[in-house]
Amino acid sequence: MGPRGRIVAVAQDLFYRHGIRAVGVDTIAAAAGTNKMTLYRHFPSKDLLIAECLRDFAQECEADWERFSATYPSDADGQLSAWVAYISMLMIKEADRGCALANAAVELPDKDHPARRVIEEFKTRQRDQLVRWCREAGYLEPDQLADELFLLLEGARVSIQSVGVLGPGARLGRMMQTIIDYHAKG
Repeated sequence: MGPRGRIVAVAQDLFYRHGIRAVGVDTIAAAAGTNKMTLYRHFPSKDLLIAECLRDFAQECEADWERFSATYPSDADGQLSAWVAYISMLMIKEADRGCALANAAVELPDKDHPARRVIEEFKTRQRDQLVRWCREAGYLEPDQLADELFLLLEGARVSIQSVGVLGPGARLGRMMQTIIDYHAKG
């Protein structure tokens, strides 16, 4: 892996574990085995590095959506169920810090920050993907169901960080399935 790739990988890990504001470019450069000059050659500012790290996280999530679609072709119920199962497992695995994009949104309140656009666009695509699955599965109110699932997920992420993996967030999968079962199909 070249210097750019190392810088992004190290920055992602450090930002996720310690928070964006807590990690400086000196720390990133040293951990990546490079120097600040090389870091700034690839990323003219820390803000652009943050945006790139979040873009990579978003692409990983979107690759999961594509995997669910490939595993369950023409089966939106299967895709939605696979997503629920995966998200439930991921919540336990990431119990320490939750969603990198949601964490960044809290740390970066400035709407003009380049990472805010990455966050907002990803979260919109995530909701749109849920609406698509719900619509294709035949639910009568796909937007409503998608919003309920989306908000439950976001709340569970915060709950797990606040009260731990044994709190309400641990029941995310069952809660999501209850909501899905409640909604009528056409």
